[in-house]
Amino acid sequence: MLRRLAPYLLAIPILVTSCSGPSKLTQKSEEKLAGGDAWRAWQLATRALDKEPGNPRARAAATAAGASIAEEWQRRIHALAETDSMKAAEQALELAEFRENAARYATIPVGSEWPAEDLTLRSAAARVHFQRGREAFDSGRPKKAYAEFIDAERFVSDYRDVSKRADRALGQAITNVAVVPFRARSAEPSFGIQVAQAWRDNLIQDLAPPTARFTRVLGGDAIERTMTLSELEDVSREEAVRIGRQMGAHRVVWGAIGGVKSSTRLNLFKDTVCRRVVVRGPDGRESAQWVDVPIEVVARVRDVSVGVDYEVIATRTGHTLARRHVDRSTSARVVWTSYQPEGDPASYSLVSETVRTANPNRARDVETRWKSVCGDATTLIQVLEARKSQRSSGRYAREALPRFVAGAAFVFLEDLPPAEDLALASLARGSTPLREDLMRLDEIDDVDLYVDSPGASVR
Repeated sequence: MLRRLAPYLLAIPILVTSCSGPSKLTQKSEEKLAGGDAWRAWQLATRALDKEPGNPRARAAATAAGASIAEEWQRRIHALAETDSMKAAEQALELAEFRENAARYATIPVGSEWPAEDLTLRSAAARVHFQRGREAFDSGRPKKAYAEFIDAERFVSDYRDVSKRADRALGQAITNVAVVPFRARSAEPSFGIQVAQAWRDNLIQDLAPPTARFTRVLGGDAIERTMTLSELEDVSREEAVRIGRQMGAHRVVWGAIGGVKSSTRLNLFKDTVCRRVVVRGPDGRESAQWVDVPIEVVARVRDVSVGVDYEVIATRTGHTLARRHVDRSTSARVVWTSYQPEGDPASYSLVSETVRTANPNRARDVETRWKSVCGDATTLIQVLEARKSQRSSGRYAREALPRFVAGAAFVFLEDLPPAEDLALASLARGSTPLREDLMRLDEIDDVDLYVDSPGASVR
């Protein structure tokens, strides 16, 4: 219970039912402590000190409440030490953290014998973790050894030569990962190179310390120095392992991209929309009216799907440590209309306010059909503004690809992006499964990953 409550009780001031001043809060603190509720007393006293740091009565109340908490904490630690010395040592660390964080409010006293007891508990825990670290290191498990040595340092910072041992274990635990170009069934020779580069860049950012403790993704420069241009365009599994070894990588990511599947369809929105106009009556007063306007909007949509299979391979043995198939899909949309808007395009709406109120089913139907043709991100006003300005060159440029993939519909663009451009953009964002696999492998030592035969998956 203390472990769960302590950080929150130190960090979060108590919520009181009224805006009590320091004197009232201090009085309530004293009453709670007298009633045996030391934690609530501590909260109230620290709340008073937040309002008035120099209040001596509030500081005395905080000291008394803190002392009661520490005394109870020590009793719990003594009882726990009889059955589980490691948990008792953890609680001793938590008590020390509580006293350290509480120092801005009050100096929390402990019993005169506590410092020696605290050191005894911590030293015993440090000794256990130190021995576990040595055993892990000797058995070829530097990652586990590093974690144990760090735990030993948590309890006693200068315990024996634990710092040197931790540094040595970390040096052996670091796992370099190379993402080599994928093989691709594509007319574009660099397709697999570009996908691998995008995944590599994403992983370098996503797995930077402290997110991944041991995994380090090698940059593209190291790969390019090792491989020729012809090798970059068609890498076999065996070549990927060989190249990984040459680069000093412990693991290599190799994959194959399947054929790109593409289809193009034509959608039509044909209905009446509304234009808001202002008319002047016989009496000279102006009023707004909605005028129905027939319109046709045509959309061309290209749907693309592509799959990739990848492996994470141990370069020393050739074992497959993870294997997945990933499917990705995306769409691109261009729209066109022959209708030339009158006046301000902002005066148009799919349905009028009158229709929306009187016939909500009609409003929903029109809006649903519009979205099915033009997409969620494209409005009638955007289409009409583009029709009126006609600023588009009508030609596709690759710089626009991210907007297509994000769901934007381009008005009056004659060309849809090529299927392979869309597939590339979709795959470039598909490294999440690989990130998950590398994170899962990050804390596991190699000797605990390998199985009997090369090429077998341990996932």
